Amino acid sequence: MEPRGAPCRPWHRKCYTLRCSATFNLKDAPNPIQTHSEPQCTLWRRPIPPIDKRSAKSFIRTNERIRAREIRVIDENGEQLGVMAPFEALKMARERALDLVEISPNAVPPVCKIQDYGKFLYEKDKSDRAARKKQKIIVIKEVKFSVTVDEHDYQTKKNQAVRFLGDGDKVKASLRFKGRQMAHRDLGYKIINRLILDIGDAGLVEFMPRMEGTTLHAILAPSKKAEVVPAKKPVPAFPASAEPAEPAPTQA
Repeated sequence: MEPRGAPCRPWHRKCYTLRCSATFNLKDAPNPIQTHSEPQCTLWRRPIPPIDKRSAKSFIRTNERIRAREIRVIDENGEQLGVMAPFEALKMARERALDLVEISPNAVPPVCKIQDYGKFLYEKDKSDRAARKKQKIIVIKEVKFSVTVDEHDYQTKKNQAVRFLGDGDKVKASLRFKGRQMAHRDLGYKIINRLILDIGDAGLVEFMPRMEGTTLHAILAPSKKAEVVPAKKPVPAFPASAEPAEPAPTQA
């Protein structure tokens, strides 16, 4: 008998069996799943409630998805009902045909409110849209200079920077040194400092001129415009329609 794991014959290279006189084909082997006469058992799982797409985006736990041991409950009128188990609060919400929504998950214990979940999401989306409308996106616009900038080019780029600041955007004034210009960095500092002085009250210096590699740059932010208080018009001593009474004639 040949050792275990060795091929039966030189021409049977794919056969590795204990017997040297027969080959074993896996296709002819009986399938234990098919020959099993008893029905297969299935595991019982607790049904998972469907997830609302809007709640999945905002990570809001509701109803059966609240896993804390104790929660602080607020009813639909804003009154506190105290600390209780989640199933008790959910039972109260079901009796009122409302949902149990977790509004403050980081509190100890978490705060949940009994309310209409659809209405809660609608008001939340409405407040987010209003906040986005009021939000202003500040863009950083770059104005590039060179050490050998001409006076006309300097004035043009300075006016562009003032216009950008007036529109509410930040301005990045950059100046790049080329080759031997690195030996004369003081000329670049003079141009950037001159730009800051010429802009004056139109912008505030957020970052002073500094070097990064071969580039000198500074960042200017728009200044807050002082609110102009309208001057009050002087109130006339007499009404506009009425005329001053004439003095009574004096008797001689």
